[in-house]
Amino acid sequence: MPGFPVELGQLPYVTDGELSARLTAVKATPERAWLADVPAVILQQSLADLNTAYRNFFASVTGKRKGPKIEPPRFKSRKDHRQAVRFTANARFRVLASGKLRLPRIGDVPVRWSRDLPSEPSSVTVIRDSAGRYFASFVIQAGPVSLPGTGPVIGIDLGLTHFAVLSDGRKIASPQFLRRAEKKLRRAQRSLSRKQKGSRNRDKARVKVARAHAQVADARREFHHQLSTTLIRDNQAVAVEDLAVKALARTRMAKSVHDAGWSAFVAMLEYKARLHGREFHRIGRFIPTSQTCSACGARDGPKPLHVRAWQCHECRTWLDRDINAAVNVAKAAGLAVTACRAQVRPGPAPAQRSEAGTHPKSRQEAA
Repeated sequence: MPGFPVELGQLPYVTDGELSARLTAVKATPERAWLADVPAVILQQSLADLNTAYRNFFASVTGKRKGPKIEPPRFKSRKDHRQAVRFTANARFRVLASGKLRLPRIGDVPVRWSRDLPSEPSSVTVIRDSAGRYFASFVIQAGPVSLPGTGPVIGIDLGLTHFAVLSDGRKIASPQFLRRAEKKLRRAQRSLSRKQKGSRNRDKARVKVARAHAQVADARREFHHQLSTTLIRDNQAVAVEDLAVKALARTRMAKSVHDAGWSAFVAMLEYKARLHGREFHRIGRFIPTSQTCSACGARDGPKPLHVRAWQCHECRTWLDRDINAAVNVAKAAGLAVTACRAQVRPGPAPAQRSEAGTHPKSRQEAA
Protein backbone atom coordinates (compact mmCIF):
# COMPACT_ATOMS: atom_id res chain seq x y z
CA MET A 1 0.00 0.00 0.00
CA PRO A 2 1.46 3.42 -0.90
CA GLY A 3 2.78 5.24 2.14
CA PHE A 4 1.68 2.48 4.54
CA PRO A 5 4.50 0.19 5.74
CA VAL A 6 2.31 -2.58 7.18
CA GLU A 7 3.29 -6.16 6.47
CA LEU A 8 1.33 -9.36 6.89
CA GLY A 9 3.95 -11.92 7.87
CA GLN A 10 6.78 -11.49 5.35
CA LEU A 11 4.68 -10.11 2.46
CA PRO A 12 3.96 -6.37 2.04
CA TYR A 13 0.52 -5.23 1.04
CA VAL A 14 -0.09 -5.16 -2.72
CA THR A 15 -0.23 -1.64 -4.14
CA ASP A 16 -3.18 -0.20 -6.07
CA GLY A 17 -1.30 -0.22 -9.36
CA GLU A 18 -0.22 -3.85 -8.96
CA LEU A 19 -3.78 -4.93 -8.18
CA SER A 20 -5.04 -3.14 -11.27
CA ALA A 21 -2.38 -4.81 -13.42
CA ARG A 22 -3.27 -8.23 -12.02
CA LEU A 23 -6.94 -7.65 -12.78
CA THR A 24 -6.10 -6.77 -16.39
CA ALA A 25 -4.04 -9.94 -16.73
CA VAL A 26 -6.73 -12.14 -15.17
CA LYS A 27 -9.35 -10.87 -17.65
CA ALA A 28 -7.31 -12.39 -20.48
CA THR A 29 -7.46 -15.93 -19.03
CA PRO A 30 -10.19 -18.35 -20.18
CA GLU A 31 -11.36 -18.95 -16.59
CA ARG A 32 -12.06 -15.24 -16.01
CA ALA A 33 -13.08 -14.20 -19.50
CA TRP A 34 -16.54 -13.24 -18.20
CA LEU A 35 -14.98 -10.23 -16.47
CA ALA A 36 -14.68 -8.58 -19.88
CA ASP A 37 -18.48 -8.53 -20.22
CA VAL A 38 -18.79 -5.57 -17.84
CA PRO A 39 -17.22 -2.09 -18.21
CA ALA A 40 -13.68 -1.82 -16.85
CA VAL A 41 -14.66 1.18 -14.73
CA ILE A 42 -16.94 -1.00 -12.59
CA LEU A 43 -14.12 -3.43 -11.82
CA GLN A 44 -11.75 -0.59 -11.00
CA GLN A 45 -14.30 0.86 -8.58
CA SER A 46 -14.57 -2.52 -6.84
CA LEU A 47 -10.79 -2.55 -6.46
CA ALA A 48 -10.91 0.97 -5.04
CA ASP A 49 -13.50 -0.14 -2.48
CA LEU A 50 -11.32 -3.11 -1.55
CA ASN A 51 -8.28 -0.87 -1.05
CA THR A 52 -10.30 1.52 1.12
CA ALA A 53 -11.49 -1.37 3.28
CA TYR A 54 -7.94 -2.65 3.78
CA ARG A 55 -6.61 0.84 4.56
CA ASN A 56 -9.29 1.30 7.22
CA PHE A 57 -8.52 -2.13 8.66
CA PHE A 58 -4.77 -1.56 8.90
CA ALA A 59 -5.26 1.94 10.28
CA SER A 60 -7.56 0.52 12.94
CA VAL A 61 -5.11 -2.26 13.87
CA THR A 62 -2.17 0.15 14.24
CA GLY A 63 -4.23 2.67 16.22
CA LYS A 64 -4.19 5.43 13.58
CA ARG A 65 -7.95 5.19 13.15
CA LYS A 66 -10.00 6.17 16.16
CA GLY A 67 -13.24 4.53 17.20
CA PRO A 68 -14.30 0.87 17.25
CA LYS A 69 -12.03 -1.73 15.68
CA ILE A 70 -12.53 -2.39 11.99
CA GLU A 71 -12.71 -5.99 10.80
CA PRO A 72 -10.85 -7.08 7.64
CA PRO A 73 -12.89 -7.19 4.42
CA ARG A 74 -14.57 -10.45 3.55
CA PHE A 75 -16.20 -11.98 0.50
CA LYS A 76 -19.81 -11.15 -0.27
CA SER A 77 -22.34 -13.75 0.78
CA ARG A 78 -24.41 -15.59 -1.79
CA LYS A 79 -27.38 -15.13 0.52
CA ASP A 80 -27.05 -11.34 0.39
CA HIS A 81 -29.42 -10.17 -2.34
CA ARG A 82 -28.29 -6.54 -2.17
CA GLN A 83 -26.19 -5.48 -5.14
CA ALA A 84 -24.60 -2.21 -6.26
CA VAL A 85 -22.57 -1.01 -9.22
CA ARG A 86 -20.92 2.40 -9.60
CA PHE A 87 -20.29 4.29 -12.84
CA THR A 88 -17.89 7.25 -12.81
CA ALA A 89 -17.52 9.99 -15.41
CA ASN A 90 -14.97 7.84 -17.27
CA ALA A 91 -17.72 5.31 -17.96
CA ARG A 92 -19.58 8.01 -19.92
CA PHE A 93 -23.02 7.59 -18.43
CA ARG A 94 -25.52 10.30 -19.32
CA VAL A 95 -28.84 11.69 -18.22
CA LEU A 96 -30.89 12.14 -21.39
CA ALA A 97 -33.28 14.99 -22.11
CA SER A 98 -36.13 12.45 -22.06
CA GLY A 99 -35.38 11.69 -18.41
CA LYS A 100 -33.82 8.30 -19.04
CA LEU A 101 -30.44 7.22 -17.69
CA ARG A 102 -28.01 5.89 -20.29
CA LEU A 103 -25.61 3.33 -18.84
CA PRO A 104 -22.74 1.70 -20.77
CA ARG A 105 -23.45 -1.84 -22.01
CA ILE A 106 -26.92 -1.66 -20.44
CA GLY A 107 -28.75 0.96 -22.49
CA ASP A 108 -31.35 3.60 -21.68
CA VAL A 109 -33.07 2.96 -18.36
CA PRO A 110 -36.34 4.75 -17.48
CA VAL A 111 -36.15 6.61 -14.16
CA ARG A 112 -38.83 7.98 -11.85
CA TRP A 113 -37.06 11.07 -10.57
CA SER A 114 -37.61 12.10 -6.96
CA ARG A 115 -36.02 15.51 -7.63
CA ASP A 116 -34.11 17.42 -10.31
CA LEU A 117 -30.32 17.28 -10.26
CA PRO A 118 -28.95 20.71 -9.26
CA SER A 119 -25.65 20.13 -11.08
CA GLU A 120 -23.84 17.71 -13.35
CA PRO A 121 -23.29 14.36 -11.57
CA SER A 122 -19.76 13.01 -11.25
CA SER A 123 -20.84 9.40 -10.65
CA VAL A 124 -23.93 7.26 -10.31
CA THR A 125 -24.45 4.12 -8.22
CA VAL A 126 -27.20 1.73 -9.27
CA ILE A 127 -28.45 -0.19 -6.23
CA ARG A 128 -30.67 -3.25 -6.10
CA ASP A 129 -32.04 -3.92 -2.62
CA SER A 130 -33.21 -7.23 -1.18
CA ALA A 131 -36.81 -6.44 -2.15
CA GLY A 132 -35.87 -6.30 -5.85
CA ARG A 133 -36.13 -2.51 -6.17
CA TYR A 134 -33.59 -0.48 -8.14
CA PHE A 135 -32.31 2.96 -7.14
CA ALA A 136 -29.91 5.41 -8.76
CA SER A 137 -27.76 7.47 -6.38
CA PHE A 138 -25.90 10.44 -7.93
CA VAL A 139 -22.87 12.28 -6.58
CA ILE A 140 -23.13 15.99 -7.30
CA GLN A 141 -21.39 19.19 -6.20
CA ALA A 142 -23.73 21.32 -4.08
CA GLY A 143 -23.04 24.10 -1.63
CA PRO A 144 -24.83 24.86 1.66
CA VAL A 145 -28.31 26.36 1.42
CA SER A 146 -28.67 28.75 4.34
CA LEU A 147 -32.17 29.25 5.72
CA PRO A 148 -33.32 32.67 6.96
CA GLY A 149 -32.45 33.29 10.58
CA THR A 150 -34.99 32.51 13.26
CA GLY A 151 -35.16 33.11 16.98
CA PRO A 152 -36.26 29.90 18.73
CA VAL A 153 -33.80 27.37 20.14
CA ILE A 154 -34.83 23.96 21.35
CA GLY A 155 -33.67 20.96 23.35
CA ILE A 156 -34.77 17.42 22.50
CA ASP A 157 -35.18 14.47 24.85
CA LEU A 158 -35.51 11.20 22.91
CA GLY A 159 -37.50 8.34 24.39
CA LEU A 160 -39.71 5.33 23.74
CA THR A 161 -43.09 6.37 25.13
CA HIS A 162 -42.76 9.58 23.13
CA PHE A 163 -40.26 9.58 20.30
CA ALA A 164 -39.16 13.12 21.12
CA VAL A 165 -40.10 15.60 23.84
CA LEU A 166 -39.18 19.22 23.11
CA SER A 167 -38.18 21.89 25.59
CA ASP A 168 -41.14 24.06 24.54
CA GLY A 169 -43.56 21.43 25.91
CA ARG A 170 -44.45 19.59 22.71
CA LYS A 171 -44.44 15.79 22.71
CA ILE A 172 -43.97 13.83 19.47
CA ALA A 173 -45.72 10.46 19.64
CA SER A 174 -43.69 7.36 18.81
CA PRO A 175 -45.03 5.83 15.55
CA GLN A 176 -43.75 2.29 16.38
CA PHE A 177 -43.63 1.20 12.75
CA LEU A 178 -42.16 -2.21 13.50
CA ARG A 179 -44.62 -2.97 16.30
CA ARG A 180 -47.59 -2.12 14.08
CA ALA A 181 -46.30 -4.33 11.25
CA GLU A 182 -45.38 -7.31 13.40
CA LYS A 183 -48.47 -9.30 12.50
CA LYS A 184 -47.87 -8.89 8.78
CA LEU A 185 -44.17 -9.68 9.14
CA ARG A 186 -44.91 -12.76 11.23
CA ARG A 187 -47.33 -14.08 8.63
CA ALA A 188 -44.87 -13.51 5.77
CA GLN A 189 -41.99 -15.10 7.67
CA ARG A 190 -44.10 -18.13 8.55
CA SER A 191 -45.01 -18.57 4.89
CA LEU A 192 -41.32 -18.37 3.94
CA SER A 193 -40.29 -21.02 6.45
CA ARG A 194 -42.78 -23.50 4.93
CA LYS A 195 -41.37 -23.25 1.40
CA GLN A 196 -38.89 -25.78 0.08
CA LYS A 197 -35.33 -24.48 -0.08
CA GLY A 198 -34.17 -23.73 -3.61
CA SER A 199 -37.69 -23.53 -5.04
CA ARG A 200 -39.20 -20.62 -6.89
CA ASN A 201 -41.99 -20.31 -4.35
CA ARG A 202 -39.40 -19.84 -1.62
CA ASP A 203 -37.76 -17.04 -3.60
CA LYS A 204 -41.13 -15.36 -4.06
CA ALA A 205 -41.85 -15.67 -0.34
CA ARG A 206 -38.40 -14.21 0.43
CA VAL A 207 -39.17 -11.17 -1.71
CA LYS A 208 -42.47 -10.69 0.15
CA VAL A 209 -40.65 -10.69 3.49
CA ALA A 210 -38.06 -8.26 2.16
CA ARG A 211 -40.73 -5.91 0.83
CA ALA A 212 -42.58 -5.96 4.15
CA HIS A 213 -39.38 -5.00 5.99
CA ALA A 214 -38.63 -2.36 3.34
CA GLN A 215 -42.02 -0.75 3.92
CA VAL A 216 -41.27 -0.47 7.64
CA ALA A 217 -37.83 1.00 7.00
CA ASP A 218 -39.15 3.46 4.40
CA ALA A 219 -41.93 4.68 6.71
CA ARG A 220 -39.47 5.17 9.59
CA ARG A 221 -37.01 7.03 7.35
CA GLU A 222 -39.75 9.30 6.01
CA PHE A 223 -40.87 10.12 9.56
CA HIS A 224 -37.28 10.97 10.55
CA HIS A 225 -36.83 13.19 7.51
CA GLN A 226 -40.04 15.13 8.04
CA LEU A 227 -39.47 15.69 11.75
CA SER A 228 -35.79 16.63 11.41
CA THR A 229 -36.53 19.04 8.56
CA THR A 230 -39.26 20.74 10.59
CA LEU A 231 -37.03 21.13 13.66
CA ILE A 232 -34.10 22.51 11.66
CA ARG A 233 -36.31 24.90 9.69
CA ASP A 234 -38.13 26.32 12.71
CA ASN A 235 -35.23 26.62 15.18
CA GLN A 236 -31.89 28.40 15.08
CA ALA A 237 -30.19 25.90 17.39
CA VAL A 238 -30.95 22.28 18.30
CA ALA A 239 -29.50 20.31 21.23
CA VAL A 240 -29.77 16.54 21.78
CA GLU A 241 -28.28 14.06 24.23
CA ASP A 242 -25.60 11.58 23.17
CA LEU A 243 -27.39 8.31 23.90
CA ALA A 244 -25.65 4.95 24.31
CA VAL A 245 -27.77 3.24 21.66
CA LYS A 246 -25.56 0.15 21.38
CA ALA A 247 -25.81 -0.46 25.12
CA LEU A 248 -29.57 0.08 25.17
CA ALA A 249 -29.92 -2.32 22.23
CA ARG A 250 -28.60 -5.12 24.45
CA THR A 251 -31.33 -4.72 27.04
CA ARG A 252 -34.90 -6.00 27.15
CA MET A 253 -35.92 -2.83 25.29
CA ALA A 254 -33.83 -3.78 22.25
CA LYS A 255 -36.72 -4.12 19.79
CA SER A 256 -38.23 -0.77 20.78
CA VAL A 257 -34.82 0.93 20.64
CA HIS A 258 -34.17 -0.36 17.12
CA ASP A 259 -37.71 0.54 16.10
CA ALA A 260 -37.20 4.15 17.21
CA GLY A 261 -34.04 4.65 15.15
CA TRP A 262 -32.51 7.38 17.32
CA SER A 263 -29.06 7.26 15.69
CA ALA A 264 -30.41 7.82 12.18
CA PHE A 265 -32.59 10.69 13.39
CA VAL A 266 -29.73 12.44 15.21
CA ALA A 267 -27.50 11.99 12.15
CA MET A 268 -30.16 13.69 10.01
CA LEU A 269 -30.38 16.58 12.46
CA GLU A 270 -26.62 17.02 12.39
CA TYR A 271 -26.10 17.07 8.63
CA LYS A 272 -29.19 19.20 7.97
CA ALA A 273 -28.04 21.75 10.56
CA ARG A 274 -24.64 21.91 8.88
CA LEU A 275 -26.25 22.18 5.44
CA HIS A 276 -28.66 24.98 6.35
CA GLY A 277 -26.47 27.04 8.67
CA ARG A 278 -28.07 26.04 11.98
CA GLU A 279 -26.38 25.22 15.27
CA PHE A 280 -26.28 21.60 16.41
CA HIS A 281 -25.21 20.63 19.93
CA ARG A 282 -24.65 17.13 21.31
CA ILE A 283 -24.30 17.00 25.09
CA GLY A 284 -22.68 14.21 27.12
CA ARG A 285 -24.71 11.19 28.11
CA PHE A 286 -23.60 11.43 31.75
CA ILE A 287 -25.20 14.82 32.41
CA PRO A 288 -28.08 14.14 34.87
CA THR A 289 -30.82 15.79 32.80
CA SER A 290 -33.60 13.71 34.41
CA GLN A 291 -32.35 14.26 37.96
CA THR A 292 -31.90 18.06 37.91
CA CYS A 293 -34.67 20.59 38.44
CA SER A 294 -34.80 22.92 35.44
CA ALA A 295 -36.36 25.67 37.56
CA CYS A 296 -33.79 26.02 40.37
CA GLY A 297 -30.97 23.67 39.32
CA ALA A 298 -31.19 21.41 42.39
CA ARG A 299 -30.23 17.75 41.83
CA ASP A 300 -32.85 15.36 43.17
CA GLY A 301 -31.24 11.99 42.44
CA PRO A 302 -32.19 9.08 40.16
CA LYS A 303 -35.79 7.98 39.76
CA PRO A 304 -37.43 4.81 38.42
CA LEU A 305 -38.87 4.91 34.91
CA HIS A 306 -42.49 4.74 36.07
CA VAL A 307 -42.12 8.16 37.76
CA ARG A 308 -43.25 10.58 35.06
CA ALA A 309 -43.67 13.67 37.27
CA TRP A 310 -41.80 14.64 40.44
CA GLN A 311 -41.56 17.48 42.91
CA CYS A 312 -38.31 19.35 43.50
CA HIS A 313 -37.26 19.19 47.15
CA GLU A 314 -35.84 22.73 46.99
CA CYS A 315 -38.36 24.92 45.13
CA ARG A 316 -41.33 22.49 45.61
CA THR A 317 -42.20 22.71 41.91
CA TRP A 318 -43.88 19.76 40.24
CA LEU A 319 -42.02 18.88 37.01
CA ASP A 320 -42.79 16.72 34.00
CA ARG A 321 -39.91 14.25 33.74
CA ASP A 322 -39.46 14.37 29.94
CA ILE A 323 -39.97 18.10 29.40
CA ASN A 324 -37.69 18.83 32.34
CA ALA A 325 -34.99 16.67 30.73
CA ALA A 326 -35.43 18.46 27.37
CA VAL A 327 -35.03 21.85 29.06
CA ASN A 328 -31.89 20.63 30.84
CA VAL A 329 -30.50 19.35 27.53
CA ALA A 330 -30.91 22.80 26.03
CA LYS A 331 -29.37 24.50 29.08
CA ALA A 332 -26.42 22.10 29.09
CA ALA A 333 -25.73 23.12 25.48
CA GLY A 334 -25.71 26.80 26.48
CA LEU A 335 -29.08 27.63 24.93
CA ALA A 336 -31.36 30.17 26.60
CA VAL A 337 -34.71 28.41 27.18
CA THR A 338 -37.42 28.86 29.75
CA ALA A 339 -38.30 26.20 32.30
CA CYS A 340 -41.97 27.14 32.63
CA ARG A 341 -43.07 24.40 30.21
CA ALA A 342 -41.56 21.73 32.44
CA GLN A 343 -43.77 22.64 35.39
CA VAL A 344 -46.81 20.44 35.84
CA ARG A 345 -48.19 22.76 38.50
CA PRO A 346 -46.64 25.20 40.97
CA GLY A 347 -45.78 23.86 44.38
CA PRO A 348 -47.93 24.76 47.39
CA ALA A 349 -46.99 28.13 48.90
CA PRO A 350 -47.13 28.65 52.70
CA ALA A 351 -50.18 30.66 53.81
CA GLN A 352 -49.87 33.97 55.63
CA ARG A 353 -50.03 33.82 59.41
CA SER A 354 -53.29 35.72 59.50
CA GLU A 355 -54.86 33.30 56.99
CA ALA A 356 -53.72 30.01 58.43
CA GLY A 357 -56.05 28.01 60.68
CA THR A 358 -59.39 28.96 62.25
CA HIS A 359 -59.56 31.75 64.79
CA PRO A 360 -62.03 31.74 67.74
CA LYS A 361 -62.79 35.42 67.13
CA SER A 362 -63.89 34.65 63.58
CA ARG A 363 -66.37 32.04 64.87
CA GLN A 364 -67.83 34.45 67.41
CA GLU A 365 -68.32 37.16 64.77
CA ALA A 366 -69.98 34.66 62.47
CA ALA A 367 -72.42 33.71 65.25
